[in-house]
Amino acid sequence: MSTLKKDPLNSNGDPHTGAPEEKVELRKKVTLLRGISIIIGTIIGAGIFISPKGILKNSGSVGMSLVVWIACGILSLFGALSYAELGTCIKKSGGHYTYILEAFGPQVAFVRLWVDMIAIRPAGLAVIALAFGRYILEPIFMPCGVPEIAIKLATTIGITMVMYLNSMSVSWTARIQIFLTFSKLLAIVIIIVPGLYQLFKGETKNFENAFEVNTVDLTGLPLAFYSGMYAYAGWFYLNFVTEEVENPERTMPLAICISMVIVMICYTMTNVAYYTVMSAEELLASDAVAVTFAEKLMGNFSVAILVRIYSGCFNIVSLFHRMFYVASREGQLPEVLSMIHIRRHTPLPAVIVLYPITLLILFLGDIYSLLNFMSFLRWLFIGVAVVGLIYLRYTRPDMPRPFKVPIFIPAVFSFTCFFMVFLSLYSDPINTGIGFAISLTGIPAYFIFIHFERKPKWFQKLSGQRSLQIILEVVPTEH
Repeated sequence: MSTLKKDPLNSNGDPHTGAPEEKVELRKKVTLLRGISIIIGTIIGAGIFISPKGILKNSGSVGMSLVVWIACGILSLFGALSYAELGTCIKKSGGHYTYILEAFGPQVAFVRLWVDMIAIRPAGLAVIALAFGRYILEPIFMPCGVPEIAIKLATTIGITMVMYLNSMSVSWTARIQIFLTFSKLLAIVIIIVPGLYQLFKGETKNFENAFEVNTVDLTGLPLAFYSGMYAYAGWFYLNFVTEEVENPERTMPLAICISMVIVMICYTMTNVAYYTVMSAEELLASDAVAVTFAEKLMGNFSVAILVRIYSGCFNIVSLFHRMFYVASREGQLPEVLSMIHIRRHTPLPAVIVLYPITLLILFLGDIYSLLNFMSFLRWLFIGVAVVGLIYLRYTRPDMPRPFKVPIFIPAVFSFTCFFMVFLSLYSDPINTGIGFAISLTGIPAYFIFIHFERKPKWFQKLSGQRSLQIILEVVPTEH
């Protein structure tokens, strides 16, 4: 994607030998197949194991939970199509941050970046990793419950391993990601096929009275949609690597549409399989839905579950650093975060920057409180980014738009995001209130770190980055 003219660690371009100038670049090329694998690989993760319980609990019935799954899939498709337009007319990596920056300027973009760095990304990684830890340990401790401290210790080990893998090799990350995407789809098929077989044999008792109105709690629906939208989250990750996409005008819309159709079918059929084998009461009582499903129908399925959860965690970490990488190029984060390792060609500083924050959040919360906390912030700013699409239609009508969606698609999606966000302040005031307070801290942070010319001394030293650059063996890229 980018090249280095000269290595600043040595005036000759090589920190060790004084050899001739060498290119240092992010070498990934994203084709249609790779784009589909990125989207499916990031969407299909821990969500299909975490979300069924949250959706059923807050929707109130089996039938309504299936409606929520389908509705979340359609809404996610609307959001993905909106991002396809943004990605093809603003051909820069960085996703949400880049689009908010382009539409509303650096102040709003920095608040989004700040919240992402200290809350959304760490909480998101913690949620996935906690599911990973639970699914590893659940078969070992059965029939007893798994101690929370054991889950969090296993989770810490998992996060550390994933961070290490993503810091060592771009090529291995790409190869493993494609392999794990197909492994995930195979795991989903292993759940769907036996479940549907039972359904065709006549196991339909769990679907009787599926739409009992008296069990539906309207105040819980925003939290049900949070769980569903979390399970589909990942459709926006291709936009984080827009600059690495080959022929983005064609590749991005095709990859998004193909991926979302595949995921919607997989998720709906997986939940039908769950309900065929388990009653609503059994699903709500389970801390590990897929383990309970497998135990009832297929015996010990823990190995497949382990691969499934771990691969979901792996894929998200492999892409999350791109926003910080782009933001540092824009001057809103220390330049060291935009540097890449001189030999491995990985954005090492951006990969490891969230590690301590993630571990801190991991030990402070549980899966569902972290999910609500993270979802409030995530969908608030995704809604802002999609409103930016509508805003740019009117303020910059001459901007080239190789792919253009009907205006009702971003309008419906952004309205739904804001509706979920503000109604959740009533449904879960503590976690969403904390999220709102954290987002407000981005305003003084902008003036301290960006607006004011006189920066704190520690920030000036970090921005200078000379020592960090030498320690991490990273070099800047030319853009």
